Amino acid sequence: MLQPGDRLPDILGLDSKGEPVRSDSFAGKPLVVYFYPKDNTPGCTAEACSLRDGYDELRKRGYELIGISKDSSASHDKFAAKHGLQFTLLSDPDTTVNRAFGVWQKKKMAGREYMGTVRTTFITDADHRITHVINKVDTKNAAAQLLALV
Repeated sequence: MLQPGDRLPDILGLDSKGEPVRSDSFAGKPLVVYFYPKDNTPGCTAEACSLRDGYDELRKRGYELIGISKDSSASHDKFAAKHGLQFTLLSDPDTTVNRAFGVWQKKKMAGREYMGTVRTTFITDADHRITHVINKVDTKNAAAQLLALV
């Protein structure tokens, strides 16, 4: 998993047109990049809505917010519209970005093991060097947890 001091990978995911989004398209801006397992699930919705509610404050502090999951861009568009999400959601259908960040890991639920996205938030400086990693995301209070660090 990427750690403080590491630089962001070049490609962050695909936009709603299926085009790759590069980290340098946010040049000079500190970023919050959060990975979540799936659109419209209870924990992911709680996290997204918390971040939506804190988005203006995050932007006042100079940060841009990017959410990434392996869901399709069409799924992201519906999720964003349903919950009024104004920040960028990127698709990572083949998990290339999840793997580059180190969040595609073995998980266990109901006695079975499978590969999936581990909910993780990365905070960077304006040069896109990671300054903080949140491994234990409080989904209902994700914005407060994040704003306490920036």
